[in-house]
Amino acid sequence: MRKSEKKRTLIQILAAVVCNGYAAGFLQGKIYQGDQKFLCVPGLNCYSCPGALGACPIGALQAVLGDRRYKFSYYIFGILLFFSVVLGRLVCGFLCPFGLIQDLLHKIPVPKWELPQKIDRPLRWLKYVIFAVMVVILPLTLTNAFGIAPPYFCEWICPVGTLEGGIPLVAQSESLRQMIGGLFYWKMCLLGLVVLGSMVIYRPFCKYLCPLGAFYGLFQRVGFFQMEVDRAKCDGCGLCEKICPMQVDVRKNINGAECIRCGRCKDVCHTSAISSGFRFGPGQERKTEPES
Repeated sequence: MRKSEKKRTLIQILAAVVCNGYAAGFLQGKIYQGDQKFLCVPGLNCYSCPGALGACPIGALQAVLGDRRYKFSYYIFGILLFFSVVLGRLVCGFLCPFGLIQDLLHKIPVPKWELPQKIDRPLRWLKYVIFAVMVVILPLTLTNAFGIAPPYFCEWICPVGTLEGGIPLVAQSESLRQMIGGLFYWKMCLLGLVVLGSMVIYRPFCKYLCPLGAFYGLFQRVGFFQMEVDRAKCDGCGLCEKICPMQVDVRKNINGAECIRCGRCKDVCHTSAISSGFRFGPGQERKTEPES
């Protein structure tokens, strides 16, 4: 493992610990209810995880869209836009706990797959459909008599909630185990598919299903954090594209919506043609990271 990859893994672990640092919750089987719980963390992280110290941005967005009492929440939309513009999918590569889990699963020594482009490319649009339908449209339109809608994505799809919230809470509570029904088994099946898929395909949830990654990807080209290929230095060897785990066309579209900023392309570039860093405004120089 390269030094930069070790550094990224360490940052991912620290981020996961910070997001889920309420150890007493795991021991007691109770959800943290402190004042800071209303603050959103950058990555996808289940609100119902016993250790969660903050709210999931996707869960919070569904809550405000699906409850007539909240109407429009400047905080939720503001924090999503803030993370999107400042960090973009750097969040996916460095700060998302479920991204770390997928990375670790992919390190298991089993045969690896890459889906053919004719299957892979259309599937990439699925996460945008999930964001539009499950996160926005259904909470806005399918509400009960009190004007409240369930969090459709969290309830029916999200494997993060099953792993971080459902399993730990059910394991600790006899009453919850007695209430288990078809929905829980459906979510367990989805989680199992994502776990197995992550062993053979790099980050299948991020590529095909994650609505938060879809939202962040929309702002990738205008965000403060940018990557750049120096055409004068690039010799066209293509190593950057061969090593990219997200199958980004690095030389043509390095700031495309699929890039999670993992930095592997930068590490493998033997001409140091790839740089990355924060751009603070139009016409201003970018503060670049030192070459590895």
